[in-house]
Amino acid sequence: MALTKEVVIDQITVLEDGQMQVRECTRIMEDGVELSKSYHRHVATPDSDMTKEDKKVSDIAGVVHTKEVKDKWKAKKDAAAAEE
Repeated sequence: MALTKEVVIDQITVLEDGQMQVRECTRIMEDGVELSKSYHRHVATPDSDMTKEDKKVSDIAGVVHTKEVKDKWKAKKDAAAAEE
């Protein structure tokens, strides 16, 4: 009986404003049979540090987070801060 833990990024959703919703799945396996799984989610924004992300996430961000998307994200954050 061999127990193993498998952690994978199983879902990445890109929103209109460039935010990326990332779901990480942790599976506990026994002899190849899944015993349990749990999820952790986080958001990677256009101004996030991608060096700490999984390679799949950073590769997609490299395509999605263009200068235009980053500029619009910054303007959105600046406008929200001005309202406070």
